[in-house]
Amino acid sequence: MTTRILTEAAASISELKANPMKVALSAHGEAIAVLNRNEPAFYCVPAETYEFLMDHIEDLELLSIVEQRKNEASVKVSLNDL
Repeated sequence: MTTRILTEAAASISELKANPMKVALSAHGEAIAVLNRNEPAFYCVPAETYEFLMDHIEDLELLSIVEQRKNEASVKVSLNDL
C-alpha cells in the first residue's frame, strides 16, 4: 500500500526518540513527517508554523461568517448605547 507523505523531510520514530530537537531542527522550519514502519504516524510542525496555521484557520472561519452575514440588514447603533 502506498502512503502519501506531505513533506520534504521525514524521520523515523527511533530518530525522534533519540534526539527530538535534532529532528525538529533538521527541516529548517518546515514540517517533518514522523514515520512508523515507513508510514507517516504524525507530522512534527515548528511552533511558529503551527501558530500561523491556527491564525489562518481562524481567518477562514471568520471569512465564512462574513460571507453568511454580508446580505443581512444593518442596524444603526450609537457608541453611547454600547
